[in-house]
Amino acid sequence: MRKIKQFDGKRHVYDTEKSTELGTRAFGEFGDPAGYEETLYQNKQGFYFVMGKGGDQSPYADGEDIRPLSEDEASAWQA
Repeated sequence: MRKIKQFDGKRHVYDTEKSTELGTRAFGEFGDPAGYEETLYQNKQGFYFVMGKGGDQSPYADGEDIRPLSEDEASAWQA
């Protein structure tokens, strides 16, 4: 998945195919409408982002999406 998102006032390209996967977390059970899965990535420029997908009642109800993270947010996500 590839998307251009604005982060810290600048546009950046976030591409799961060209980034390093750092971890995956699942929230809820398979089939749970509120359940979702996120995968943390770091791109070649050093920016962190999560790619998420989930059920109809999850934060990703509109489909797969990419959400940029700060370095602190990425560290907290991994903890």
